[in-house]
Amino acid sequence: MVVLLVIGVVLSSLYRNAVERAFDRRINVYLRNIVAEIANNPKSPTIEPETLGEPLFFIPSSGWYWQITRLSDPGDRKASRSSPDTGFPTLESLQVPQVYGGLRQAYVMGPDNQRLRAVERFLDLGEDGRFLLFVAGDSFEIEDEASDFNDALLLTFGFIALAFLAIVWFQIRYGLRPLKNISDALSEIRSGQTDRLQGSFPKEVAPLAGEVNALLDTNREIVDRARTHVGNLAHALKTPLSVLVNESGNVKGPAAEKIREQLGIMRDQVQRHLDRARIAARVAVVSTTVEVSPAIEMLVRTMEKIHRERGITLRTKLNPDTKFRGEQQDIEEMVGNLVDNACKWAASKVDIEMFALSAPQPSQPASFRIQVDDDGPGLAPAEREEVLRRGKRLDESKPGTGLGLSIVLELAKLYGGTLQLGSSPLGGLRAELVLPAA
Repeated sequence: MVVLLVIGVVLSSLYRNAVERAFDRRINVYLRNIVAEIANNPKSPTIEPETLGEPLFFIPSSGWYWQITRLSDPGDRKASRSSPDTGFPTLESLQVPQVYGGLRQAYVMGPDNQRLRAVERFLDLGEDGRFLLFVAGDSFEIEDEASDFNDALLLTFGFIALAFLAIVWFQIRYGLRPLKNISDALSEIRSGQTDRLQGSFPKEVAPLAGEVNALLDTNREIVDRARTHVGNLAHALKTPLSVLVNESGNVKGPAAEKIREQLGIMRDQVQRHLDRARIAARVAVVSTTVEVSPAIEMLVRTMEKIHRERGITLRTKLNPDTKFRGEQQDIEEMVGNLVDNACKWAASKVDIEMFALSAPQPSQPASFRIQVDDDGPGLAPAEREEVLRRGKRLDESKPGTGLGLSIVLELAKLYGGTLQLGSSPLGGLRAELVLPAA
């Protein structure tokens, strides 16, 4: 577009200069005819209509004028019938510089604010006298010609610009379509719909697709090896610890109690770090997607069976379209711990609701919130912080290890989510779990 603009300005300027030169040549023809008439009759030159062949010189204020001034007698001045009575100022007095042949050319203002293109020439006939010749024509012809050309130029270049834009749009839309296909395929991989870049690509982008698939394969192999090492470590540590716990049960005394206590701490610590490694390995890999509603409904049925004797009522309000960007066993573990904790402390009912959340920014993924309320005794603000610590139990009378809420918090953080505890409208505790949505 910039090139078209520059070319348009240059062509317009060149055409105007050409029209101006043609106009000057026309004026110079009239000027030479006047010079010839003066040379034939220097004492009293007479310019007849047939001399110049231009009737506009004989129409008042027509825009075409000539003027002859005898320099030896400034009062001796002859002019065309179209000229004003006051005459015209000399171009020399207007400080117009001379060009070739002693001519002066410039634009001047004429009667009725007419813009004139004027030429002035000094003529020396020796003893016959010295004369200053002036011829001017209406520059409207120049402006009109230039304006018509500019209109045609604008129309032509407008069509060319539209053609260029159409070509560029075609190149971007179809020439870069393979990159758009790669972008869409990567989005599908990230959302868990596929695990590789599928389809054929042009030779220019095929190496990129191959490198991305190779990177995905390498990432998957690293995660598989990490999972294998975690499993091996779990097997290698759990068996000796179990043997030590069993053997210590046959020994009596304070030392044996201390050994069993420390072995329990060791087993919990090993299990904690193994769980963290397992979770981190799953989160690091390109995630899959899980439908949340079926997983929660299955957990609710399980909890109803477990707590049937206490008559706990579990009510759900779920969004069937919500999907979790992660693995099913993780969403089940997080929601299961929250629902199980609510059922343990609830007096009669537990409410589970799910809400879809919009992304705070277009570049960030969407999320969803799972809200679990119970009508139990609830927790004070200070107790809510304490209960999220791993292994912390505020009431030893309830079954459990104190690991449930801390596991939920760690899992949520690894997925980029949050867990918050607050007061429930039912009178007990509210747990709000926010996780990324697919």
